[in-house]
Amino acid sequence: MPLPLLTERRPTLSALGLNLLVTTYLLALCNATFWGHLFRIFEGRTLTALVFAGAVWALLLLVVQSLAARWMQKPVLVTLLLIGAVSSWYADVMGVVIDREMIQNAMTTTFAESRHLVTLAFLTHVGLFGVLPSLLVLWVGVRRQTRWRALGSWSLVTVGAAALVVGLLFTNLKAYSTVLRADKELMGAVQPLAPMTGALRYARMMLKSTQIVVQPTGLDAAPGPYLGEASKPVLMVIVAGETARAQNWSLGGYGRETNPELAARDILYYSDVTSCGTATATSLPCMFSPLTKADYSYEGGLSHENLLDVLAHAGFDVEWWDNNTGHKNIADRVASRTMTAADGAEFCQPECIDAVFLEDLQKKAGTITRNTVIVLHQIGSHGPSYWLRYPADREVFAPACQTPELTECSAEEIVNAYDNTIAYTDHFLAQVIDLLDGQGRVIPAMYYVSDHGESLGEGGLYLHGAPEFMAPDFQTRVPMVLWMSQRFRASLALDAGCMAAATGEAVSHDNMFSTVLGLLDVATTARDAGLDLAGHCRKGAG
Repeated sequence: MPLPLLTERRPTLSALGLNLLVTTYLLALCNATFWGHLFRIFEGRTLTALVFAGAVWALLLLVVQSLAARWMQKPVLVTLLLIGAVSSWYADVMGVVIDREMIQNAMTTTFAESRHLVTLAFLTHVGLFGVLPSLLVLWVGVRRQTRWRALGSWSLVTVGAAALVVGLLFTNLKAYSTVLRADKELMGAVQPLAPMTGALRYARMMLKSTQIVVQPTGLDAAPGPYLGEASKPVLMVIVAGETARAQNWSLGGYGRETNPELAARDILYYSDVTSCGTATATSLPCMFSPLTKADYSYEGGLSHENLLDVLAHAGFDVEWWDNNTGHKNIADRVASRTMTAADGAEFCQPECIDAVFLEDLQKKAGTITRNTVIVLHQIGSHGPSYWLRYPADREVFAPACQTPELTECSAEEIVNAYDNTIAYTDHFLAQVIDLLDGQGRVIPAMYYVSDHGESLGEGGLYLHGAPEFMAPDFQTRVPMVLWMSQRFRASLALDAGCMAAATGEAVSHDNMFSTVLGLLDVATTARDAGLDLAGHCRKGAG
């Protein structure tokens, strides 16, 4: 069809009419999760629910009207439609809440990680719910008023929308205010307002972080008497796990045998461990921070030196090896590297599985002459492409989901694929233990803890990153493993029986900073004896 004919026959709307149409479309068709929450919360009170929905519609109109003025109207409307389409996919299909933390995760992820989330179904959804209505917005004609009349109309509608929000909420203020306080997931599901608010909060956080000056931590750190008298260099490998949830570890009572190799080794398994957050961007820096979860913030984490800095102050060589999305500023002041195919091409097809660490770790352990801590940041169980996290010949549980489109797999297939990642982590950690134990030139130990857990479809949630107020235990309960060689226990005077007695107690990421310092007999005022799981189990401890 000739382009002029398309232009001649296109409908024409007023600027306000177009804004009203887009606002109604967004609320009606890009907010299935919001509507589900709404009628669940106001069950049996349909009119009350619809009045609240009217207030949300007026709020959305207020945002649209404020941003989509005159020549900015169509670009803004297209942007809102695309945001709404993308965010509604993750909210409605994956159960994801797009808040500041989720925006932070998106901004700090890698292409290799994010590409698994861009599936054919996702692109189809965005095309139907975002691109197609955007093309219609661009096609339709808009009747423009004179500048002053347009300003008057814009002001009147903006004020009217704000008044409508307030007026509708005041029809039952007690009920609505209670819901807004207690059921944060309701407004957290409004698209595209939720991701827009999250992006603004993220921008504000990043702006504040530019003014941060790092405060030293543990400058007094020094080897304690046992570390100072050790006959050989001490080597601790800290394995920062990824997306492993405690519920699927057989060491903690899971019905499937997902940890046969660790079970055959002399390890301590902590069965009741809580993570600092539900996403790597928060949990990883938090667990290395001297701050507890109650005190931790992004800015607070950046403004304090962390565990690796304190270990460096105590004379340790410290290195961060990464097979994930980076060290999140934790290793800013120590040596770091990212694993690639050059470190083991057979383990990278093209993404590397965690076996890529082993050859270089073997070499490193054989050349160490100083006390050393190496952090291995795993890819672990990172989804949704679970089947890529382990080699095909280690698929223990079948059939396993082999697509990032989790909704195309059965619950059994998803759990099988995930359990295979746990079984492979079990195998990997066992290999690390055997490698270290067989290296006679060092006094070795290994400390493993996952950064957060994972939802596998329970309650309609997938993956991780849920806000704290609604995060299920699947995303916050994590496995923690400690292995100490016989010579490590002997050299650093640690009573294994004493430490084993505490493995069933409730602990968290808060314990990691002080426990690692306690295990390694690092004397410093930065260590909190109340959070150290090891110090009181040392010979001569009071």
